[in-house]
This record gives sequence, structure tokens and C-alpha cells, in this order.
Amino acid sequence: MDLFVHAAQAASTLQNPLGSADVRIIIGNIIKAALGFTGVIALLMFVWGGFLFLTSRGNMEQVKSGKNTLIWATIGLVVIFTAYTVVNALVAALVTSAT
Repeated sequence: MDLFVHAAQAASTLQNPLGSADVRIIIGNIIKAALGFTGVIALLMFVWGGFLFLTSRGNMEQVKSGKNTLIWATIGLVVIFTAYTVVNALVAALVTSAT
């Protein structure tokens, strides 16, 4: 019987793993996590473009491919950082209006 009392007390002290019960905040956090994941992919593409460029050994087609990958990865990072900043500002505005 004592075991059930301890289990009930432990259940009453559990915290919400999502951080909030407000759907707007949860969606904002999911979007921020997705943007972080795409940022990691963009950085990996940046490294891949640099690898292609450095290992081209004079092959102009591979040099061009490496340069294009670097250019598009840079543009992607700028877009991702801008989107992250906008989403972060929106989530901050939603949090202050929710409280």
C-alpha cells in the first residue's frame, strides 16, 4: 500500500516535458527546433562544398561544383538565420502576450 502512495506523490510532481501547455508556444518551439536542424544540414553542406573544392585537383567541373555548393550553403545559412530570428521574435511576443 505504501508503494502506491509514493507512486501517487511522484505522479503529482511530474513536470510538463513540453515546457508549456500553450499550443502557440509548443508550435514555436517545434519550428525553432526544425530550423536548428536545417542549420546543421546547411553547415554540413558548407563543409561538403569546401571538401569538394579542396580535393578538386584542378578538375574544373569539381571546382565549379564545390563553389556552387559553398555559395548555396551560404545563402541557405542566411535564410535559416533570418527565419530563426523572425520565429524567435514571434515566439517571444506570443509568450509575453500569453502571460
